[in-house]
Amino acid sequence: MNPQSAKRAIDHLTKRKVPIFLWGPPGIGKSSIVSQIAKEQGIECIDLRLSLLDPTDLRGIPFFNQDDNSAVWAPASFLPDGSKKKGILFLDELNTAAPMVQASAYQLILDRKIGEYTLPEDWAIVAAGNRESDRGVVFRMASPLANRFVHLEMEPNVEDWKIWAKSANIETSIIAFISYRPDALFAFNTNDDNKSFATPRTWEYVDEILKSKPDEDLLLTMISGAIGEELAASFLGFKEVESKLPNMDEILRGSVKQEVPQETSALHILCTSLTMRVDDESSSETLDNLLKYTLNLPGEFAVMIVQDLREREISLDYLKSWPLWIKNFNSLLH
Repeated sequence: MNPQSAKRAIDHLTKRKVPIFLWGPPGIGKSSIVSQIAKEQGIECIDLRLSLLDPTDLRGIPFFNQDDNSAVWAPASFLPDGSKKKGILFLDELNTAAPMVQASAYQLILDRKIGEYTLPEDWAIVAAGNRESDRGVVFRMASPLANRFVHLEMEPNVEDWKIWAKSANIETSIIAFISYRPDALFAFNTNDDNKSFATPRTWEYVDEILKSKPDEDLLLTMISGAIGEELAASFLGFKEVESKLPNMDEILRGSVKQEVPQETSALHILCTSLTMRVDDESSSETLDNLLKYTLNLPGEFAVMIVQDLREREISLDYLKSWPLWIKNFNSLLH
């Protein structure tokens, strides 16, 4: 399922305290989605990387109780202690944890308690892990443990990612490049030995690299280290056409006199940049100027802009240029 569908499903199930296991390849944002859900629900989120724990870390350490001469388990300090009434306990990398750690987690998931510790009533459990086919070190999950979860499998989705990237102020050229080459969003190949490969996570690294403004001679090496050499060279070549773009502010003011770019890559960057400069608070004049400019674009790019604005629920049908736009491009809308 795509990330937005996965997020809706997890949001629904956590409110009902149904244990969930979220499967997916590395770097596609599994932990980010759980964190977003907790933030939007206004609840706590505790992220435990089970691959880093020993069995005693979850169960706690026994100590001698002098009052009644008994052994008592001291619960782990990182587990929810009830000070936050609601939350999500996120057990990340569950299937990369050693079998004994999984066995300890099994009791926590099954009974919502382990040793002397009981999970607070209004806390939900979400686990996540990579698939066995993703070339990571994983331990097969025991059937009784697997049967305690609702299993959801998430795949990267370009349209979902673009919506997120715009809200996160990811570099315009990155969003435009992914629009131009959707295959570049996720380029993980189990048969490839390269250490660097493109995922939504590593494109965030590229965004950080660009915003940090490193020395020019380091740029290719740094970006190659995030997404691989072939994609890094392709992306930087794509980015070079930014200098050939018309002035965005002049377009939105209606005063641009420059011709429309001819290169496909330049058109992708132009369309992405323009749509990111308007929102539902933009004036009618600004939106109409944008719509007028699209009349000069190749049809598929004019439609790209309008569809993006529609997805963001920005109304266009009251604008002066809308009837002419519909006359020119209505057959391309879908």
